[in-house]
Amino acid sequence: MKQFLITPAAGKRLIAQALKDHSAIKEALKSGTVVIIAGTTNGYVAEEILASLDQQGDFSRERFFRGIVLPPLGLTSESGRLKDETGFPGDVVIVKGVWKKGLTIFDVVDDLKRGDVILKGANALDVSSKKAAIYIGHPQGGTIGASIQAVVGRRVHLILPVGLEKRITSDLDDLALKLNSPDAHGPCLLPVVGEVFTEIEAITSLTGANAELVAAGGVAGAEGSIWIVVSGKHPEVEGAQKLIKSISKEPAFLL
Repeated sequence: MKQFLITPAAGKRLIAQALKDHSAIKEALKSGTVVIIAGTTNGYVAEEILASLDQQGDFSRERFFRGIVLPPLGLTSESGRLKDETGFPGDVVIVKGVWKKGLTIFDVVDDLKRGDVILKGANALDVSSKKAAIYIGHPQGGTIGASIQAVVGRRVHLILPVGLEKRITSDLDDLALKLNSPDAHGPCLLPVVGEVFTEIEAITSLTGANAELVAAGGVAGAEGSIWIVVSGKHPEVEGAQKLIKSISKEPAFLL
């Protein structure tokens, strides 16, 4: 049993490396459609998947997001979007293994079907119940509003890559009732049913080891970091140690 520190940026890279080998995604890359909706964690996911297809090309995660959480410096609007969205590339839509540049979820949602995959980041995570929720700043429900019709109506596989730094302790449904009430202000909150994929799932899927969140926090660049305890057979724990070491110096996400 060993403990490891994982920064938020390293966690995003870890999640992305694991999702590159996710069975549902690999199958959809062969014969279906994978939609990676713009978001900071999904930027890492897009990098890893496009690199595996040898199609990374000019992709950059620098502006690969719509809403974003920043310190209160006045860079974002009330809805959480940058006031200057120059350079937003759209989502990453991959059809039968080919990246269709410039498309978004809104362009392809009506054509998605069983066997296809949508990846959408989240803003709140209930670790114990493996449930996630998404902040909504758009009056029509944004990208998750568009995605839900395919997920519920046509059984498209929804994967929610989300770092453990977004964990909360309250019930997500109760929080949504409060934030979505007519008297509330600020973003709304939508709990979403999908496959929640955190650093824990990433470690287990890549090494076979068990992983558990045991502590969190830090300073001087370690803010938001998590401590993970990894257990299992000796080769599994050693594999996890090698894996985490390989992503441990991932630089912080910067605009």
